Amino acid sequence: MKITYIHHSSFMAELEQVVFLFDYFEGEIPDYDKEKPLLVLASHRHGDHFSKEIFRLAEEGGKVGYLLSDDIWRRQVPEELLGRTVFIGPGEEKSLDMGETVKVKAFRSTDEGVAFLIEAEGKTIYHAGDLNNWVWEGEREEDNRRMSERYHEELDKLAGTHIDVAFMLIDPRQEKDFYLGMDDFMRKVGADVVFPMHFWEDFGVTERFKALACSEGYRDRVKEIHRRGESFEV
Repeated sequence: MKITYIHHSSFMAELEQVVFLFDYFEGEIPDYDKEKPLLVLASHRHGDHFSKEIFRLAEEGGKVGYLLSDDIWRRQVPEELLGRTVFIGPGEEKSLDMGETVKVKAFRSTDEGVAFLIEAEGKTIYHAGDLNNWVWEGEREEDNRRMSERYHEELDKLAGTHIDVAFMLIDPRQEKDFYLGMDDFMRKVGADVVFPMHFWEDFGVTERFKALACSEGYRDRVKEIHRRGESFEV
């Protein structure tokens, strides 16, 4: 599987038979085998996770399909592409024919939209969208506690699932709590390989995270991303 970091929370994952593009809104889309079907996913409507630019990909030919969180308005989709577009909400499961069968389960975000759990070609891929432990300095302790409880409830639904590749948030804007969502995920669920995202071009944040004592048991599974367009074979 070839993983390419595009920008922010946007990645391309190219498998043997199918290609996934996650949460694209800007940046250079990598080259990929256009003979393979492409599934474009958007976890929610926020401008740093969704752009109508994704619909231009259908103009390039090939088999292009769209899987969008149901908080994205249908009228955002060009009428001629509605037949290629599937909407998914929290708790729903979809089975898509992309040449290969692709199974997707959606989990409720702690912000907007959904997180995706994908099964394809015998592999399981998780993209968190904005499902994170959004604890903020200065917020009421009760609100932060409720946030953590909601996040843990969603992680409990994932517990016991073997995940090959995960894309998980690590947001430096949360200051001292920037690592909480990632640490919770790795302890409760885990993945063979995890790519940090949503770090706002602060490429040093992963190194800072891996230096924390809490990451000792799994830090070797966390990839460090250094630039846009960087690719990994996993």
